[in-house]
Amino acid sequence: MALLFPMNLAKFASFLITLFVILVAGDCIRVICRISPCPTTNPPLPIETVFQLPSSLPIWPSGTGFATASVSLGDLRVSEATEFDVVWRTRSGGPDNLGATFFEPSTVDIAQGYAVLGYHSQPNNKRFSGRSVVAYDDLNGNIKAPVDYISVWNSLSFEIDQDGIGYIWSPKCPDGYKALGHVVTNSTQKPSPDKIRCVKAELTEKCEHYKWIWGAKGFNVYTTRPSNRGTQAMGVHLGSFVAQVGGVMSDIACLKNTKSDLSAMPTLDQLKPLIEAYAPWVFFHSDEYYLPATPGWFFENGGLLYKKGDEANPVAIKSDGSNLPQGGSDDGAYWMDMPPDSAARDKVKRGNLLVAKAYVHVKPMFGATFTDIVIWMYYPFNGPATIKFKIFNIKFSRLGEHTGDWEHVTLRVNNFNGELQSIYLSEHSGGIWVDATDIEFQDRNKPAVYASKHGHAFYPKPGLVLDGSGGIGLRNDCEKADLYLDTGFYYTLVSAEYLGTAIVEPPWINYSREWGPRAAIYVQDEIDRILKKIPIFLRGLFKKLFFHNLPIKVLEEEGPTSIKTKSSWYGDEI
Repeated sequence: MALLFPMNLAKFASFLITLFVILVAGDCIRVICRISPCPTTNPPLPIETVFQLPSSLPIWPSGTGFATASVSLGDLRVSEATEFDVVWRTRSGGPDNLGATFFEPSTVDIAQGYAVLGYHSQPNNKRFSGRSVVAYDDLNGNIKAPVDYISVWNSLSFEIDQDGIGYIWSPKCPDGYKALGHVVTNSTQKPSPDKIRCVKAELTEKCEHYKWIWGAKGFNVYTTRPSNRGTQAMGVHLGSFVAQVGGVMSDIACLKNTKSDLSAMPTLDQLKPLIEAYAPWVFFHSDEYYLPATPGWFFENGGLLYKKGDEANPVAIKSDGSNLPQGGSDDGAYWMDMPPDSAARDKVKRGNLLVAKAYVHVKPMFGATFTDIVIWMYYPFNGPATIKFKIFNIKFSRLGEHTGDWEHVTLRVNNFNGELQSIYLSEHSGGIWVDATDIEFQDRNKPAVYASKHGHAFYPKPGLVLDGSGGIGLRNDCEKADLYLDTGFYYTLVSAEYLGTAIVEPPWINYSREWGPRAAIYVQDEIDRILKKIPIFLRGLFKKLFFHNLPIKVLEEEGPTSIKTKSSWYGDEI
């Protein structure tokens, strides 16, 4: 025993020395990693996987400039970088606390004669889907190298989980030129003037910051987008980012399509395969009672046109809507309603999925560098709302009902390569944008979207979405049932103004009045009916929270106006 103790002690001392070396080495490794990129000892991040659509793109029919890799902006020709080099990465903060990565467009990938306008950054919580617009150096003085760089921020003193040290620089442009993005380095040395180009001021327009990418201690980075957006707006979305320090945003501009050149928009022949490639599958809840149909089906099954002052003599609407008043405004002079007969009324309310189809409006966006394909769906009737009140589900008998309901999905397609970039889902009076990386696809590259029961708002996933807070709100129940519509198969192209007279709009599009009557709902009657179903000790809480937690839209019964009167028809989505 006396002999063994020194041996065990020696082993224990050796263990302590080994542990000390490991700990010191570990500290050294951590220090080294803050100066230069680390070996891949960290768990993989979503951004380390490049996003790709599930299926290869179709071969588009020949046209002008759609999906040809470059776009004319009048005074400039631009393209997109498709390969990027990682410059600096932080692994904490930002969305989902996973950090962000900063990329330089790879000069190996950029076509001969094109120059970088800005670097790219993206949160680490999504697969990489970066894009960065590059401009052709035409030697006419439209783009020039910066004369110097201004240090915006660095991460040297920040105790954050990061691969090396990041430095953000703003180009100092020659007089009469503007910067469209930042440069990122991992050293204190100023970037070379060849890293980026400034653009002549008259070829740019105002940008605004958009989605938050990452931030730490008074420093934030955001994506950028043109401040003015819509079918007539010519600002170009670049894919670069803007830095904000201490609440002050860097002066970063966007490009502009100076000649309103629409040559990169898809031709009429290209629209058919484009719509069929990306138009979504719309899934309805298995208990959906109020299904979609078509305006023509509604007209043929008893739809009536009423005129103010002559309400006793409604007029049957022709199947193509040709006797609807055209133009004007939502002045209350006319409105539609269902047939008065109860059986016919119930039939119209239920819609008819067998005849349902989508109505497609195509428009240019971001200076015609993107195409928005808007998929509209018509429901003859919007059903009553169901409220979740803690553990209770309360179905209203009238609140939320209205005749006529238009909902839409917007597909945003990149005109450089023809790829789907994102989708917009209308949800009652608003909606959300969903990146292609977060889309559930069905049948190759078709997004799967879910229409909520009775209310028809669109969501990207099945399940319950509560429009409210604290366990109190409007229920939006979605389900992947056997009831669905492939809008790429059942659709009609109804408008594409940029194609001139190639598409004739149906008369019902230019009817600007309401698709249903205005009706007074006695909210107190509904509340009194509901209170009888709620335990006495919860009734006071219900009355107190009812008007504060529930969206006001469930308290209205009013038909929508024409889809052409929506702000998004000529503008961007909210």
